[in-house]
Amino acid sequence: MSDPGPGRWQIGDKEVVVSLGAQRLWAYEGEQPILATFVSTGTAETPEVATPLGQFRLLVKLPMETMTGTVNGEPYQVEDVPYVMYFTDEGHALHGTYWHNNFGAPMSHGCVNLPMDVAEWMYRWAPEWTAVTIIP
Repeated sequence: MSDPGPGRWQIGDKEVVVSLGAQRLWAYEGEQPILATFVSTGTAETPEVATPLGQFRLLVKLPMETMTGTVNGEPYQVEDVPYVMYFTDEGHALHGTYWHNNFGAPMSHGCVNLPMDVAEWMYRWAPEWTAVTIIP
C-alpha cells in the first residue's frame, strides 16, 4: 500500500485510525494497512461539532438509522444513514454519507463521514469492539 498512514495505536487484530488534520482514515489488520481513504470529520466550529480525539471501540453497529439531534440550537434529521458504527456513547459514529462528496474536508456534526463504498466495506470488515483511534 502506498500510504501506510500513522501506524497502529491500540492492541487487537484490527484498528481504524482517523487523522483530523489529514482528513484521512486507515484500516489496519495486524500491522498491515489494508485501506486508506479520505473522510469528512466534524467541522469543530464549536465544541459540539468536533470529532473527539482519543482511543475508542466500535460499540454498536446498525445497517441503517435515521440520525436526529440538535446542533447549536438547530434541530436536524438525516434519513436512512447507512452502515452506522458508533464509537462513543454521545453519538459519534463512522457511517456512510450520501449527501455530500466533499471527502478530505471537515463537513460533519462530529461523526466520521465515509464514502459509501468504504462504509459498506468497513461495516462488513470491522466487528463490534474493533479499535478506533482519532488523532489530531
